[in-house]
Amino acid sequence: MKVLIIGGGGLVGQKLARKLAERGTLRGETIDTMVLADIVDPQPVEAGFTVETAACDIADPASLAATIDDKTDVIYLLAAIVSAQAEEDLDIGLKVNMMGTLNVLQRCRELGTKPVLVFTSSVAVNGGEVEQPYNDQTLLNPQTSYGAQKAIGELLVNDFSRRGLVDGRGFRLPTISVRPGKPNRAASGFMSSIFREPLQGETANCPVDEDFNHYYLSPRKCVENLIKGAEIPEEKLGKNRCMMMPGRVWTIRQMIDAMTAVVGPETAERITWNKQPELDAILAGWRMDIRADKAEALGLEADASFEDNIRYFLEDDIAK
Repeated sequence: MKVLIIGGGGLVGQKLARKLAERGTLRGETIDTMVLADIVDPQPVEAGFTVETAACDIADPASLAATIDDKTDVIYLLAAIVSAQAEEDLDIGLKVNMMGTLNVLQRCRELGTKPVLVFTSSVAVNGGEVEQPYNDQTLLNPQTSYGAQKAIGELLVNDFSRRGLVDGRGFRLPTISVRPGKPNRAASGFMSSIFREPLQGETANCPVDEDFNHYYLSPRKCVENLIKGAEIPEEKLGKNRCMMMPGRVWTIRQMIDAMTAVVGPETAERITWNKQPELDAILAGWRMDIRADKAEALGLEADASFEDNIRYFLEDDIAK
């Protein structure tokens, strides 16, 4: 089996690659080759099979043609321009998030091999005046350009799957926290930084009130779910291939209390509380009463607690 991870240089892509290297199998088959592709050559991982890296621009069909070949069995499409950047720069969001997704699907169509395609969407496809709770049948009503681009991607994945051009499945990711590394351009980035930095002895700012709630999942569970998502038999997916990935809704206060329960109270003292007006419009469009019944029925799981999210960060990612 040949597995391609587009976005293989990012947090989730690297963790997914390491987990697949550890497993050695996917969809009941032995992995022979794994390709990590990103806008620049990703960091390779050690594995008991061939691991290749490639520079790939999904906005360029020629670049994709050099990356996706007729031996590719499973494609993870993780690459994206994240929320705040896509809101600031409409053109780059359209180029990568919308046209890039279409380009990947068109390349699969050209090959005629019907690979499994795992597409990462976002809870940002929901919002506005649609009544909560949201579920997999709720009308898509994004309130940001990023959400609109991901919603278009979902519709394309469904249509190309309906036509038998890919075996697609899409998962709307919760906010992934606690993320290691440096902050990215996501509007939700502070939901990792207010834990990551204090746990590493640094200060971090929280731009929202402590009763602000959101939908969360740890990086570890996200990777587990992406692997399970690739292994779902096509006939169990139904006519709507895109669904919520399970997560949990917690307030900022509940999350800080969870961190305190794990490491003690002094860490929370490193959090400052200053508003960031540039985030207000994006945050105001978020609605987080989300139900992931379909994915849960198919075996995907949320974290049991945010204390687990903190423990996973301490075990897997904290800077040594």
